[in-house]
Amino acid sequence: MENQKKINNKKSSEKNTLKKTKKVFQKSKKEFDNSEKKYSLKQNLENNENFSRKTEKLFDTEKPLKQSRGAEKRQNKSTQQRPENSIFEKPKRNTRNIESSRRKENTKNFKSKNSKEEIRLNKFISNSGVCSRRDADILISTGLVKVNGKIITTLGYKVNKNDKVVVDGNEIKSEKKVYLILNKPKDTITTTDDPTGRKTVMDIVKNACKERIYPVGRLDRNTTGILIFTNDGDLSKRLTHPSHKIIKVYQVTLDKNLTSEDLKSISNGVKIDDDFVEIDDIAWVEKGKKNIVGIQIHSGKYHVVKRIFEKFGYNVIKLDRTMFGPLTKKNLPRGTWRFLTEEEISILHRL
Repeated sequence: MENQKKINNKKSSEKNTLKKTKKVFQKSKKEFDNSEKKYSLKQNLENNENFSRKTEKLFDTEKPLKQSRGAEKRQNKSTQQRPENSIFEKPKRNTRNIESSRRKENTKNFKSKNSKEEIRLNKFISNSGVCSRRDADILISTGLVKVNGKIITTLGYKVNKNDKVVVDGNEIKSEKKVYLILNKPKDTITTTDDPTGRKTVMDIVKNACKERIYPVGRLDRNTTGILIFTNDGDLSKRLTHPSHKIIKVYQVTLDKNLTSEDLKSISNGVKIDDDFVEIDDIAWVEKGKKNIVGIQIHSGKYHVVKRIFEKFGYNVIKLDRTMFGPLTKKNLPRGTWRFLTEEEISILHRL
């Protein structure tokens, strides 16, 4: 009997536990269903609201279409606002500001161009062939020079080609540019004037033109070959400045034959005065005469060719410059000169 009671009690307790579990499960299921309904309802409402917003934006023609971020940034930077009734209409350009900026730019370019053409008054007088710059300074300081009707006594005063310059009652004008080439002979000094009375290169070309011209660079007294003359100061500076690397070709006669080893060493470059001198090219001129060499360089160092060979124990007996940039001495006998052609002048200006 007691065992039967225990069994019945155990069954009843299990039934009660099962009922409680079912109630808890049903309650939780009901809560879950309610929450799911609420969530789905909320989501549907949000979706409907988003859809309605998109629909309003799509069909609302009174508002501009949505722009990209880049367009929004550009629009925020701009101070101009687009009219509400024309979504695709571009804003009008501020032509007044554009024209004013163009005028400023043109004025700036005009000023810079004019300032570049201005030169010192003493140089203007010297270029006209009246006298040297030093003598021009004396004329200016003594009040004998007028610019546009006004007496100028200030040294360093600048003028341009449109100014009217009068020296001691005579009007002078800016001279035309002259370019010529000379095949320089031996025993001639590259200078405009020699106090001791030695023969100069200017003695050879003195009757070439009325303009005052000068040699471009220099050649030693016994060095022969190409020498350019001009009154174009800008071109002269370009042709002589090392940064432009204008090539020069020389024919060199040595006191002895140049060995193959020394020729190869020279072709690799030579150090002179702590500077490395590049050799563009070097070769024997004739197979049978190894003491006559052709060398091409672009260095402008003083006595550079002689010093290159002296570095290897050779003395230069003769030195002839056969080429300067694009110019050669072809068909130009020693001691004669000629004017450069328009094509040659154009090539020199492009170097």
